[in-house]
Amino acid sequence: PADMDEKRVERVKYMTGEMLKTAAAVGGSLAYLKKEITPPDLKGCNLLFSHIPSAKYTPGEVGAISKYVGGGGALFLVMDQDMWSTLEQTNVNDIIRPFGVQFGDEGPDSLAGGHTKAGIITGKRLKISYHGARTVTGGTPFSFNDRSDAHPFGVFKEVEKGRIVVMGDGMVSLYMTSWEGVQDYQCQEFMQDVFRWLLAR
Repeated sequence: PADMDEKRVERVKYMTGEMLKTAAAVGGSLAYLKKEITPPDLKGCNLLFSHIPSAKYTPGEVGAISKYVGGGGALFLVMDQDMWSTLEQTNVNDIIRPFGVQFGDEGPDSLAGGHTKAGIITGKRLKISYHGARTVTGGTPFSFNDRSDAHPFGVFKEVEKGRIVVMGDGMVSLYMTSWEGVQDYQCQEFMQDVFRWLLAR
């Protein structure tokens, strides 16, 4: 927006630049959709990335996204703590609940620092940014706070013909490389691994 302060504009430019690197690494391109999501919009799309929505999706959008994923599309959906967006503000669970995944309350762990478990998504343990998050249930957990694996904040799941990744912390997808004294987060590597898995259908 024209009234966005310079600091936020720089953050958006940085995130876009890093997202372009991620897309290039997986042979893709990046496009933004600035209107209501419709089935024709998703027809030529391999991956829909939604980062911390702050308003409700229309019933038409919920239906379009569900049909897209069920038909073989990929969805990467990110939420965060209530200070960014609440579950009352947005109906993201309406999109993912039919696939057996949903966002829960804020996680009890606030220690800065997170990690992935080596497995299907990331071939090795990656150091990823975390500073408070929303819990996610359903799917296969693969992202955790460094203090405990008891409250995962990232899961993945194959659903019908499609695939989804749901994250309850937005810092890793903001490509935060350091936070509160923790350095060298592997966010770009994480994002490339997530995109590769989502697109490998």
